[in-house]
Amino acid sequence: MSQPEQPTAAANFIRHLIRDDIAADKNGGRVGTRFPPEPNGYPHIGHAKSICLNFGTAKEFNGKCNLRFDDTNPEKESDEFVKAIAEDVRWLGFEWDAQYFASDYFEQLFGFAMALIKDGFAFVDDQSADEIRAQRGSLTEPGKDSPFRNRSVKENVDLFTAMRAGEFEDGSKVLRLKIDMASPNITLRDPVIYRIRRVDHHRTGDAWCIYPMYDFTHCISDAIEAITHSLCTLEFADHRPLYDWVLDHIDIECHPQQIEFARLALEYTVVSKRKLAALVKSGAVDGWDDPRMPTLRGMRRRGFSPASIRLFCERIGVTRKDSWIEMGVLEDCIRGDLNENAPRRMSVLDPIKVVIQNYPEGQREQLTMPNHPQREELGDREISFSRELYIERDDFAEVPPPKYKRLALGGEVRLRGSYVIRCDEVVKDESGEVVELLCTADMATLGVKPEGRKVKGVVHWVDATTAVDAEVRLYDRLFSNPNPNSVEDFTTALNAESLIIMRKAKCEASLASATSEDVFQFERMGYFCCDTDSTQNRLVFNRTVTLRDTWSS
Repeated sequence: MSQPEQPTAAANFIRHLIRDDIAADKNGGRVGTRFPPEPNGYPHIGHAKSICLNFGTAKEFNGKCNLRFDDTNPEKESDEFVKAIAEDVRWLGFEWDAQYFASDYFEQLFGFAMALIKDGFAFVDDQSADEIRAQRGSLTEPGKDSPFRNRSVKENVDLFTAMRAGEFEDGSKVLRLKIDMASPNITLRDPVIYRIRRVDHHRTGDAWCIYPMYDFTHCISDAIEAITHSLCTLEFADHRPLYDWVLDHIDIECHPQQIEFARLALEYTVVSKRKLAALVKSGAVDGWDDPRMPTLRGMRRRGFSPASIRLFCERIGVTRKDSWIEMGVLEDCIRGDLNENAPRRMSVLDPIKVVIQNYPEGQREQLTMPNHPQREELGDREISFSRELYIERDDFAEVPPPKYKRLALGGEVRLRGSYVIRCDEVVKDESGEVVELLCTADMATLGVKPEGRKVKGVVHWVDATTAVDAEVRLYDRLFSNPNPNSVEDFTTALNAESLIIMRKAKCEASLASATSEDVFQFERMGYFCCDTDSTQNRLVFNRTVTLRDTWSS
């Protein structure tokens, strides 16, 4: 199985269990896993944990990992999501050994259900969903048997056959397993395994009007594919007895082992598909690939690399206990990656013009700067310098505060990789806002320290005569509450400043050739990714992350 380089695998309880199984020659020492998403939305950072675990585990033990789409609910599924999931798994750096759909097994699943009926382990129930729910009981009270529980095998066979033939209305009948309505595990209280839904399926069209439920489909699909270790999140722990019960009561050779691990709970975000869909539908975000979304599409558009996400998943580990992961852990992974790999550029987000009065009009010179201070193999680039420049508005103060190290009226500062300049005068508009700084450059300070004085501050800049215009989107955490799920209406926890748009940014000329997903460090400003909205006539950059963690400071 072809796989990319992965972070060194950290020990976890799943790896220990699998090593023990291999040592005991369980499954003949073979390891098979699967990633089984529902094609009803776009993959998010929580799915990334499962993707890395399933594919990574298979790779570590020279096994195989399948991509299987759990497409048993046609009302919410589509080919759009199938394609997106496959693309995102590949973007993350993995390739499956085989691709399957639960719908591949619809005929086999129907056959297994019919066999359960004939063995006396399943029956057709005429009750409504509300009636079944009311009879299920509680954690302290047993459930009540359905009045249809003791139908004859022949009647159940005939009714289930008629259900498949489309002879009944939606919701009028279901197929239930006959297990134990007094079981302390509510999941075993005669669960529904088939329901009637007259909805066209994205793959099978109108061939079926009955569809199997997840708990019935999943374990059988695992067994058909000869999966050895069925890795799933903790909410399925109570379903494991049902997983085993189904496989123990049908005629199938393979019996995979279900193992549960803690799902990802990341601060300042939500990973519920329902909530993510609500954000998209309400317009709170600009689609599933909005760079504030925790979807892999959104993270990719924001500038996250596959390597940084894989590192994050390895760093947080795999445990049996749910816990909150600090957003800073994820941000630290991408900072480390981009600090090592992102080329350096200069961009002024909120520009104020600087005029070097003693620099000849019409003259321009080329200054050489490294593309990366520690990566000589990335080479150098030429930066033009002329009489008119732009610096950040925040890098100037007419009346500086104490310990101010940037440019002030009458003060000096070094332009990054260039000259020391002194601000002699400011030009203001009618409202009193400073619009231009008249400065003098010390022409003897290019690459050397000025004699007899100490210049503490260094600011970045761009040449006004060659600068390219850009829109820069400053993205931040989508929610201001670290646990938006704790709020009754999670949308009230949205961060009003999760997106700030700088429409008048000026970038060094080399950025004119940037294309979608190119990532750079804008010196002193953070890491930025060229957005998919970018065109030759209109550059757009998204802030991936700041240079340091500003939330914890």
